[in-house]
Amino acid sequence: MGTDLRVLRREDWDEWYDNLIRAFGGVPESAEERALWRELTETDRSIGAWDGEACVGTAGAFSFRLTVPGGAAVPAAGVTMVSVAATHRRRGVLTSMMRRQLDDVRSWGEPLAVLTASEPAIYGRFGYGIGTYHVNAEIDTTRVRLSVPPGTDDVRLRYAEPADVLDACEAVYAQLVARRPGMVARVPGWERLWVLDPESERDGASPLQCVLAERDGEVVGYARFRINRDWEPAGPKGRVQAQDVDALDPAAHAALWRFLFDIDLTSKVSARGRPVDEPWQHMVSDVRRCSLLVRDSLHVRLVDVGAALQARTYQAPVDVVLEVEDAFCPWNEGRWRLTGDPKGASCERTADAADLALSVRELGSAYLGGVPLASLAAAGRVRELRQGALTEASLALGSMVAPWLPHGF
Repeated sequence: MGTDLRVLRREDWDEWYDNLIRAFGGVPESAEERALWRELTETDRSIGAWDGEACVGTAGAFSFRLTVPGGAAVPAAGVTMVSVAATHRRRGVLTSMMRRQLDDVRSWGEPLAVLTASEPAIYGRFGYGIGTYHVNAEIDTTRVRLSVPPGTDDVRLRYAEPADVLDACEAVYAQLVARRPGMVARVPGWERLWVLDPESERDGASPLQCVLAERDGEVVGYARFRINRDWEPAGPKGRVQAQDVDALDPAAHAALWRFLFDIDLTSKVSARGRPVDEPWQHMVSDVRRCSLLVRDSLHVRLVDVGAALQARTYQAPVDVVLEVEDAFCPWNEGRWRLTGDPKGASCERTADAADLALSVRELGSAYLGGVPLASLAAAGRVRELRQGALTEASLALGSMVAPWLPHGF
């Protein structure tokens, strides 16, 4: 290749990051945002590809703990900041970085690697499968009304400066993490990312605003949002951009969404990256006028098949032998006996006959419970070798709530 792959040094960060920014279009970030990313970058878990003195490739891995079905927080490498300079395409730079990175993740003892993809076609060949989806919505609030549950009127709402109430909002988020697979426990410092508000990122909207939901003096939810003002001859048609809406109970959830629907001088609520099973979808009077669009979100890679499958629980008893294909990480290949139930699981190598055959990519898709194995089998990506094994495994691997990643990284 003519390139040198090495661990990132702190003194090389600016050049490394400049290469990343250029690969994503070259639009500079605000000084505050750049400084925060510099602080959050784990240089000892980041690598760069260098051609002489020039950085031509970047990749990093944050130290995350990811919620899996059953509520456990499992160590996971949050793969991030992946780029290859346009001058160095088709030279194996990306493959060499992915090879080095997965070897490193294995050596760190982390059973999972996860990422959000700028282009979802890239990472399947490295064993990543789409494990979570999210919903984008454009809600016509002139036509859509909410039917709220009892207790909604008991929730008090108040405005607050986003940075001033960050700790209270983070306390709510922390309580929610264990409830839903796919959520990431916040590492100190990351909370500041959600209240960065550079004008260049507002797309003409207002500065970030925040409303707290309270009951008996306790914060039970919050919404962070911006307002796009707009007018037409008939009157105002502003748009609410909902950035974050988190709540601990149905009444607080309903109160926050009702507030967003009712903001004066607006006619739409725009929400991005919401859970596919979020309750407000069952509260609206006309879901068609919410313009729901489903998109891929978290891509999941099992770095250690046995440890990953053993780390979660299963919503029904399961005892199956999986024949796993994994050409990129051959230590995963072979037969694994998975036994588990809602209380725990084990996953060990076995010489027994296989019940299901699939690649590690399908295991990644099914791992958090949002993609049924039965659906993957219908696409020809899982083969049933013992009658009944597919139903058993597909049911067991599911999740009562849809997995969801609330943010990118």
